[in-house]
Amino acid sequence: MILWLSVLAVTAANWVMKAGGPLALGQRRLPPRAVQVISLMAAALLAGLIVINLGGSGWGGLNGPQVLGVGTAGLARALKAPMLLAVGCGMAATALLRYLLT
Repeated sequence: MILWLSVLAVTAANWVMKAGGPLALGQRRLPPRAVQVISLMAAALLAGLIVINLGGSGWGGLNGPQVLGVGTAGLARALKAPMLLAVGCGMAATALLRYLLT
């Protein structure tokens, strides 16, 4: 019962936070520079999460093949490869390096 009350409380808090932006701004538009910064925040947060997951706590769990795989996938995407192909390239690079290291 307490779990469901917690879920409902978090849901209500989420709705209040999402409604807060339009209520505070009303009909006003954000400046173009603010829109640019906000649009880049999701990518920056995702990149930070990936780096933290790859490094582990205290950077003690750094896994070379995983880093190479993520780098390969990122390079493939930068070269305009489709997402599925980029993920496949990352997986192949990771698997190949793991095979060569064992």
